[in-house]
This record gives sequence, structure tokens and C-alpha cells, in this order.
Amino acid sequence: MIQLQTKFSRQVDEHNVLPEYPRPSLVRTSYLNLNGRWECAFSKTPEIPLSFDLSILVPFSPECQLSGVSRQLKPGEYLWYRRTIPLAKPQQDKRILLHFGAADHTAEVFVNRISAVRHCGGYLPFSADITDYLQEGDNELIVRIQDESNTSWHARGKQSLKPGGMFYTAQSGLWQTVWMEIVPVNYIEQIFYHTDYDQGLVHLKVLTQHSAPVECVISGKDMEPFCINGMTNSELIVSLPDFHPWTPEDPFLYLVSLKSGADRVSSYFAMRKCDIQTAPDGTQRFYLNNKPYFQAGVLDQGYWPESLYTAPTDEALIADISRMKELGFNMLRKHAKIEPERFYYHCDQLGMLVWQDMVNGGSAYKHWFVTYLATLMNWNHISFSDDEKHAGLLSRLHPEGKDEFRREITETIAFLYNHPSIVVWVPFNEGWGQFDALAACEQIRTLDSSRLVDHASGWFDQKGGDILSLHYYFLKLKFKPESKRAAALTEFGGYSLSIPGHSCCKKVYGYKKFNSTGALTYGYIDLIRQTILPAVKKGIGATVYTQLSDIEEETNGIYTYDREICKIDPDTLRKWNRALKEAGECKTYADHPTDH
Repeated sequence: MIQLQTKFSRQVDEHNVLPEYPRPSLVRTSYLNLNGRWECAFSKTPEIPLSFDLSILVPFSPECQLSGVSRQLKPGEYLWYRRTIPLAKPQQDKRILLHFGAADHTAEVFVNRISAVRHCGGYLPFSADITDYLQEGDNELIVRIQDESNTSWHARGKQSLKPGGMFYTAQSGLWQTVWMEIVPVNYIEQIFYHTDYDQGLVHLKVLTQHSAPVECVISGKDMEPFCINGMTNSELIVSLPDFHPWTPEDPFLYLVSLKSGADRVSSYFAMRKCDIQTAPDGTQRFYLNNKPYFQAGVLDQGYWPESLYTAPTDEALIADISRMKELGFNMLRKHAKIEPERFYYHCDQLGMLVWQDMVNGGSAYKHWFVTYLATLMNWNHISFSDDEKHAGLLSRLHPEGKDEFRREITETIAFLYNHPSIVVWVPFNEGWGQFDALAACEQIRTLDSSRLVDHASGWFDQKGGDILSLHYYFLKLKFKPESKRAAALTEFGGYSLSIPGHSCCKKVYGYKKFNSTGALTYGYIDLIRQTILPAVKKGIGATVYTQLSDIEEETNGIYTYDREICKIDPDTLRKWNRALKEAGECKTYADHPTDH
């Protein structure tokens, strides 16, 4: 594999790695970033090694170039991190929290050789109150990692120890920011905003260990700040009769300042509503703020050639989102991965809708069934139940794996609940580890009634959720609009072009191959004109083109893997996205037979 780099690699300063505040939905002034050089070691046993003979740049996984290690953590091995923190024990009324954005996959954290926290799950944040483990002067911090990758039933997304085709290099370890903060004993732990768009209300809940008075100041552009008072752990209801809605075209955010005891935090929320309503043409379509709103999306898997799961810089995240907006897209389907919270913050600020996948797990997938046979079954409208008797075909034989998946649904929604950019949850994709999708849908709706659910993206539809979810790469696109669910083309395209010098693999994977950017652009035009636009007129309310960038062998990105070349003509993308939106919102539109 040829090592590619994006331009953002040149901006990485190992003395100031990803310095931005990692939790923008709940911000404090106390913040110590622990990214940078750590000692590192690999071992075969769980005992702390006698020596740490490697150096690793946190938070880049050891498998990637930017880490400085470029070594795969294998099943049965242990990956170790160590650094010292010069830190005095805080005053009696203060506590010190240690935060990890994500550690793939099972992590145990030791402070001065004492176990402080253990966490299982490679995509979600965790933390520990380490106050009682600290000593005056230098404190030793050690992290032990295990990762079975795709040899187990844990959530793994599209990571593979034998990458190829649509599956990519497995990564491990600390891959998001590590940081600390000082808080009072009774501190604000979480904030939840539930907005009622139709009534102009915000239901606000501030969580602390012990209930206490809280003061909330809400402000925004061109408005006078106002204050409300209440108690933590109880609901505060805020009336906003003349509120400013949030849309991708006008992503207005309300700013919030909170005081409770000695704690001070800042936050934000937005007023927006996403649902399905009957459109003027009689079909069920996606609405945003009670208006028809066509979602022209891109599959976004968040891989980087030099750093795998971790964007090299915060600017790199912004660039991906901004480029898709400039091309006329208004939605990203975050596929088989959960990003650092700053990604969702940028989508909130820049105005980009997000469909968020739950990260898939399960044992080894049977691709003859979930990929090839499933395509034919779906095309012939052959139904298939995801109940216990088919657990083997869908790689879900382990009860503990199902329990972990349910737990991670709950944790994912709690983590991302406040981000207005997220409008759809996607628990399952193409049958990968799918089980009881109807129950998963109900679990999600119980936790979050404000968003839509695509319960089974692609195939193995259990007739639940809010969306008739279709994937189209082969055969003929066939669907019948339904009376309750909206229809969406949640994956299509995947047209492939490998550009020498900007592709990292000799082998090329994609669903239709082209030999030039011109040919690819004409192929895209033909696909949209002949198949996708007619489907949108018929009732498709959202589309997701595969994909934002090339990834390893999969050269079907709009951009090359190094983000240097846009392979489909940008003006063409903008024109046809506009045509799709006009058709999907039942507006007057014109076919453009000569567009190229």
C-alpha cells in the first residue's frame, strides 16, 4: 500500500496536537490537553511491562503513519501507553476528571499503578474521577488496550485485519483527544435539550449528583439575553415565541451559559424539527421545520490515509464538511463510525444534516448472503426475518454481543442527543450483525422521539422505522411508495476512478469503473438523469451518494483519498443536486439534457 498524505499532515505539531476543546456541547474554562508524545509498548501479557521502548503521538492509532509507530495491534496482544503528569492534588472542594474521547477497543487506565477505570467499546467517550489516586509532584498515567478487531463480535465498523474492497485497515488504541479538567464536587455532568418546535418551547435538564439551584442565560445574535432559574435534575421549560429556526442554509444556534454552585459551563442548542409528512404530490416525504426538504447526501466514512480514524487536524474535519456543502450536498450519512464530538459541532455550525449509523458488530459476516444473495432477494422483494432462527446468517449468535449493542445504542444517543444536525439514527446496515431491528427501533424511539429512524438500511427490511431504505448499485431500481414511511435511496453510485499518484492501492474496487474524470462525470450525469431523478419524482425523499472520498482499494470517492482531486466535475454536482432538491420538494424544475 502506497502511503498518501493530505495537506493537513503538514499542519500537525507534535507539541500542540488537536488542541481544540473536545466537548463543545459542555465547555469549561479548566482544560488540560494530554495529546502529544507518550511512551508506548506492545506485550503478550496483561502485566505492566518493565520498559516502554516506543514513542507514540497521541491521539493517532499505532497502525497509522502519524502515530510514528506503524504497527498493528493483533488479537491476544496488549498495547500500552505511559506518560507522567505534573499535577498537585486539588483543594478539598475540587475534583479532577480524566477524559478519553475514544479508545479502541477495551481500555484499562492506571493512575500511579492503581486501576482507575475500565471501559469496553471503541467509539464512545469515557472518564474517571482520578482525584483520590493522585500524589504531589509527578503522577504516572498508564493505559492498557486490547482490540480483537474483526475476530470478535464487538462493534468494529468496517475495520479488518485483512483489509480489501469495502473493508479497511483495522486501527486500535487512543484515537481521540485525552484531557483533564478541574470541577467542583457537585458539578454539571450533562445537559439535555428537548426542543418543541411547534410550541416554541425548550425543555432543558441539567444533571448534577445532588440537586442544586441553577441559573441559565440564553443569548443569540440580534437578541437580548434572558435568564431563567430553577433546580438541577428537574426540567426547566423555556418559551421562545419568536424563535430563529435552524436549517442547513441558516444554521442559527442559541448560546447558553449555566451556573450551579461553583460550576460554570457554556453550551448551545437550536430550534429545528425533522419529521415525515404528506407532500403536495401525495407522497410521504422528509420535512424540515414543517416544510418539504429534500436531503441530498453523501456517504461519509471518516478515513484518512495518514491517520485512519483520526482526522489530522480540526481544519480537516471542517474541510470535508465544507467541500460537500460547496458541491450542493446538505446531508452526510456518517457510516459505520462515530466521530469526535467536534465533527457534529462543525455540522451544527456550518449547517449540515447528519444521518448517524450505530457502529456495526457481530461475528464474521457471510458475504455470500448479506451482500450477494441479499441484493437479489431485495430486488425480488423477498422478505426475510431477522429473528433468532436466522441469527447465524446475520452473524449474531452471541447474546453478550447483542447486549453490548443495545447498551451502545443508549450511550450513543446520550452522547450525541443535543446536536441539531443529527436528524436520523441508523441501527443496522445491510444486515451486518442485524437482529430484531423492530426492537432496536423502539429502543431508539423511547430514548429519542425527536428524530427519525432508518431501522434497516439497504435490505432485510422488517417494515418498521420511518424510512423505506434502499441501496442501489446493480440491477434496476424498483420501489413502491408507501402510505406511512418515506422512501430514501440511502446508498447509490459507488462509481470508481483510480488516479495514479492519488490512489494508495494497485487493486481497484468500485461498482462501475471509469478511466478519466470526464468519463466519470458523464457516467454520473447519466445515472442521475436516467435513474435517480425519475425515482425522486416518484417519491424518493433523500439520496446518499457513495462516497465522500476514496478509501484504500475503494476508489469510488468524489474526492481522492488524499482530498487533492475532485473526480466529478463540481459544477455538474451542483446542478444535479439542485435538480434533485427541486424535484424532491415538489417545486418546478427543469431537466438539463446538455449539462456536463
